[in-house]
This record gives sequence, structure tokens and C-alpha cells, in this order.
Amino acid sequence: MKTLSISIPLLLAMLCICTQAEAQKKAKGKKVNVTAYVQQGDTALAHGDVGQACQLYEQAIYFDPDYVEAYLKYAKAYQTVSPTQAISKLDELKQRKPDCAEADKALADVYYSSNQFRKAVETYARFIDTPQADDTDRTRYAFALFFNHEFGKSLERATQGLAKDPRDAVYNRLAMYNYVDLKRYDEARQAADRFFHHSDSARYSRLDTLYYGQLWKGMADSYAANDDYTNAIPAYRTYYQTLAPGERTPDVLLQMGRLYYGQGTSADSASVTPTLREEALLKADTIFAQLATEAPQSYMGNFWRARVNSALDPETTAGKAKPYYEATVALLTAADSASHTRQLIECYSYLGYYHLLTGDLATSVDYWNKILALAPDNAVAKRALEGIDKMKSRGAAKKGEVKR
Repeated sequence: MKTLSISIPLLLAMLCICTQAEAQKKAKGKKVNVTAYVQQGDTALAHGDVGQACQLYEQAIYFDPDYVEAYLKYAKAYQTVSPTQAISKLDELKQRKPDCAEADKALADVYYSSNQFRKAVETYARFIDTPQADDTDRTRYAFALFFNHEFGKSLERATQGLAKDPRDAVYNRLAMYNYVDLKRYDEARQAADRFFHHSDSARYSRLDTLYYGQLWKGMADSYAANDDYTNAIPAYRTYYQTLAPGERTPDVLLQMGRLYYGQGTSADSASVTPTLREEALLKADTIFAQLATEAPQSYMGNFWRARVNSALDPETTAGKAKPYYEATVALLTAADSASHTRQLIECYSYLGYYHLLTGDLATSVDYWNKILALAPDNAVAKRALEGIDKMKSRGAAKKGEVKR
């Protein structure tokens, strides 16, 4: 025996049709009090019976298809239970009364509450600049624009709201969000200060913290793009502090280390001295050591420690970078190294040069040949091998002279 499956909205609609038919029979030849149906619907809704309430609102509409209040109350009751049903009923009202601003207002609310922000924006726009709109409509319209990625228009609405009340927490929050997404970081920082320190009754959310963090990260990226590490580093550290412990992932740590490395390898200037560069490189080394510990399967910690220590030992006399380049090679060759040719060439180049300096020519040759196996046209490796051959030839010639 087959079981008949019927959706709840369809079942309610069927019950509503039956109830309407019964009501029509009873009302035949009598004047129907549609207001009573709405009042009964209100009572049912107050007791949590949405289905019964909407049946009664539907009956009022059946007997008076132009009864606007019944449509609106039906849509309000179904707004969270079934947004589709609510929208359908409001569309019916709009077909009968195309210029009904109340229908637009209700539709906009349903679209907004169901995260249909594009449609919400379109619907709010029909009445937002009319007396029909209230403060809630204006706030929701501004946020709908933001969620629809129309940051400039959203900011314009937020600015209008702040012109009336500069301490409005909602609009100060929205201004900060929009400035961050527009990458207008100086203005975003000012908006953040107004939101966090000069707004009335502000209640902070996780999204506020995230946007505040993104503000500082964006500023750090902007400074770093101009090699301004003096400002980039503290901005990035502020961003780092906004993150929950679980969000301080290896890539975040890597970026902080790279900023210190950038400062440590930058040219001398009024704000960057040799002492400051060395301090920055030592901080970078500490961060990359932490990265290597927290992500032992990744080559990045050791690879960047190698670069840092190479910068700390520019003449390569102490071989400070040697253990880290060797550790990087071990990690890369143990995994699929095909996509890391550039990194391996850097490692082999350093190790080849180091062994050349220490006189271990055989090991040096081995590393230069490893490079040619990866990149047969590598000019540096070819010149190094040619140089080693000449050294060997000169050495052999000297030995021959001694024997003679």
C-alpha cells in the first residue's frame, strides 16, 4: 500500500480551501464580517497556531480580495515559517494593488530576513526615500546594500545616518565594514575608533572583531607593498592579536615572519639601521623556528630560517643557513618536489657555494649537478662547474710542476 506524501504548506492550503468552501456556504445570503476573521486569526497567532491564523486571514481575503491588512498579516505570520508562502501572498496583493507601499515594505522585510539581499535592495529602493520608510527600513536597506556587495552605496546610507546621529552604533559599525571592504584603511581606522569608543549602546559581535582584524591586516599589506615595514609590522601584530588561538594558523605566522625578514633585508634609511635590521632578522628566525615546530611536515619554516640565517651570514663563512637548507631539501625530496623546483635550486645553490668555499669540491660539484638535473640551462650552475674544472686543472698543473 502506497503512502501519500503531502507537504505542510500544501496541506494547509487544502484545509484552507475546504474551510473557505464551508464558510462560503454558511455566508451565502449573509453579509460577511471579514474583520472578525482577521481578529480570530490574530488570536490564533497569539497562541502560536500559525496554520489556523493563516487560514482565517485567507478567508478574510477570499471574501474581500482588497483587504490589505489580511494579506500583510498572512505574510507576517509566514515570514519565518515559510518565506516562499509569504512572498507569494504579497505578490498577490501587488497584482491587485501595484502601488501599495505597504506591500513593498512587507516584501522587503521578508527578502531581508530570508537573506535574499539582491531582491531586498530592489524592493527597499521603491519606498526608502518616501514617508513610508522608517528607521528600521533605512538601517536594513543600508545593510542589504552591504550584504549585496554594494559597498559604496551602503557607505552613503551609513553616512546619512551618522549625519543625524554621529554616535549611532549601527551606522558606525556599517561604516567600518564598508571602508574595510573598499580598502580605504585610514578612514576605516577612524570609523573603527568611533564604533568601539564613541558609539552609544554598542554590542560587539565576532564579525566586528573579524572586520577590525581585517582592517589591520589590510593596512599591514598596504604598508608592506611600499616596503614600509616600520608601520606594517605593528599593524600586522595588532591583526594577529585579534585572532582567536585556533585562527593563528601557520600561514598567519609565516606572513608575520616575512614582514620581519623584509625589514631585516631592507636598505639603510633614517628609520632602518644595521642594528634594527639584525634585530628584525633575529625576530624572524624565532618566528620561523616556531613555524617549523608547529608545522613539521611543511618545508616553509626551515626554508625561511635558511633565508634569514643566510642574511645574517652574508659572506657564507659561518654556514649559518646550511642546516636549514639541508632540512628543507630533506622535506622536499621526501615528498613530491616537482612543484618546488625553484626552492630546491635555491637550496642546492647555497649548499654548492658553501662547499666550494670550504674546499669540498666533490660535494660542491654534486649540488651543481643536481641543479642541472632540474634546470639544464641554469647559467649559475654551469659557471660554477666551469670554475671548479679550472681550479682542478690549475691544481693538477701545480702538482706537475712540483714533481718536475
